[in-house]
Amino acid sequence: MKKQYRLRKNQEFARVYRHGQSVANRQLVLFYLPNENVEHFRLGVSVSKKLGRAVVRNRLKRVVREAVRLKAKHIKQGYDLVIIVRKGALDADFEQLSKSFIHLLKKSKLYVK
Repeated sequence: MKKQYRLRKNQEFARVYRHGQSVANRQLVLFYLPNENVEHFRLGVSVSKKLGRAVVRNRLKRVVREAVRLKAKHIKQGYDLVIIVRKGALDADFEQLSKSFIHLLKKSKLYVK
């Protein structure tokens, strides 16, 4: 996923948290908010320090970003997405996290076939 399509600044995350909607399951929480860029969605991934040290947190972020990258063509364009990784994701493998992400997309009606 290109860096221009990532949320990086704290104020971008805060805007999605404050004005967006959320859906959750055991492994992930998804916040979403329409943005002004209708050509693409933007993504931010957040992992708490409570889940582990930097190696663990960075691995979880990489796995989630890869799951998003593989399903990018099925995500409705024009949204800012923030994914918060929960404690349940520590025991999950890539396939489970990918299914969990798809479940959240369908729940939020952002999944396009």
